[in-house]
Amino acid sequence: MNLEHKIDFKVVISVKDANPNGDPLNGNRPRQTMEGYGEISDVAIKRKLRNALQDQGQKIFVQSDDRATDGFKSLKERAGAIDGLKEAQEKKDTEAYARIACQEWFDVRAFGSVFAFKNKKGGAGDGLSVGVRGPVSIQMAKSITPIEINEMQITKSVNSEPGKKKSSDTMGMKFTVDYGVYVFNGSISPQLAEKTGFSAEDAEALHQALIHMFDNDSSAARPAGSMEVLKVYWWEHNSKAGQHSPAQMHRSIKVLSKTGDQVMRSVADVEFDESHEYDDVDVEIYSGL
Repeated sequence: MNLEHKIDFKVVISVKDANPNGDPLNGNRPRQTMEGYGEISDVAIKRKLRNALQDQGQKIFVQSDDRATDGFKSLKERAGAIDGLKEAQEKKDTEAYARIACQEWFDVRAFGSVFAFKNKKGGAGDGLSVGVRGPVSIQMAKSITPIEINEMQITKSVNSEPGKKKSSDTMGMKFTVDYGVYVFNGSISPQLAEKTGFSAEDAEALHQALIHMFDNDSSAARPAGSMEVLKVYWWEHNSKAGQHSPAQMHRSIKVLSKTGDQVMRSVADVEFDESHEYDDVDVEIYSGL
C-alpha cells in the first residue's frame, strides 16, 4: 500500500554504563559536544535500525560484516549478484538501476544510497554512479543534560604468544556514560516515498524497528539492558503535506530533566511534557517505562 500520510516521530532512549557511540578520532570516547552534552550520530542510529530490520526478515543492502547473511563480503559483490542491476549498469540506465535497488533492499528505499562502483576495466568513466534519495530522515541524537564519562583502564594478564613470560600489560581504555537520556527526531516524506516505493507497510516495519532497536545489540561497549528505548512518539498526519511542519511536531513534546542542567543519575530524573500535543494529528505512543 502506498504511503498516503506524512509521518513524524520522536524517540527517547536511555544509556546506563555504556558507550552509545564512540568517536574513533577521540580514542573511542562517547561523542560529546563542547558544552558536555552527549551525541549519537545519525549514521549509528541507522546502523541499529538496519540491524533491527534485518532481524525482522527485511533485506538490507548495507549489512554489518558480523551480520551478513548472504555470504557477500562487499557492497559491490552484493549489488553484482542482482541480474537486473548488472544489466542496468551495462546499459548505464540509472533510473532502472535505482528502481531495482529500491525493490530489492529495504534500507535503500528507506534511507537512500549512493552506488558508485567501477567495472572490471577500472578506467575513469567506466563505472556507473547512481544516487537514491530516501524518504526517511533521521537527526542526530543529543542528551537532554550534560553527561558524565567514566574512564577505565583495561589490562591483560595472559600470554599472547608461547614462550613469553606472563605479564600484565595495559591494553587501552574503556569509556562509559554513567547515565544519560538522549532524544532524536525523524520524518517520512510521502512524496519521496513514491519515488523509492517505500510503502505504508515499510513505515510500520520502521516503527517497530525504532521500538526494538536495542533488543539484539549487546556488546562489550553496550551490555544487554544498558541501552533502552523509553518512548517512541509516532505521528501520522491526514495528508501527504501534513497539518504541521516536522519542527512543530518535534517541539510539541518536551523531554525534561528534574535535575535541571545537572547530570542525570537514573530514569527517575526524566519527565515528559505532552501538554503541547496537536489534537488534529493522530499519535501512537510506545512507552518502555
